[in-house]
Amino acid sequence: MADIKITVVKKLDNAELFGDTPPLEFTGAAACDRFEEGQVFISKEGQHPEGFCSWAYADIQRDLIHLRLGGDYPWFKEKGSILSSCTDGARPVIFKLERILS
Repeated sequence: MADIKITVVKKLDNAELFGDTPPLEFTGAAACDRFEEGQVFISKEGQHPEGFCSWAYADIQRDLIHLRLGGDYPWFKEKGSILSSCTDGARPVIFKLERILS
């Protein structure tokens, strides 16, 4: 089975999502403070990469396993890749997952 390269593609903040009218008041950081755009992690043997947010890993794990087992997503031209995201509704992060053969 393959390992998976996880690249942080985009961090969204409250202003990008809601402008001046958020549906709920939010007092945390405007954007995720756990990741930086361009940051790369490798999931070896499907394991949680060191330093990777546990909540985000739980959100992308389904896509990670699908790629690891050789699956593809027909709506992406690049085989062995997908965009996946954490589900933080106030400050989501988008990741590119890529199957890498060891």
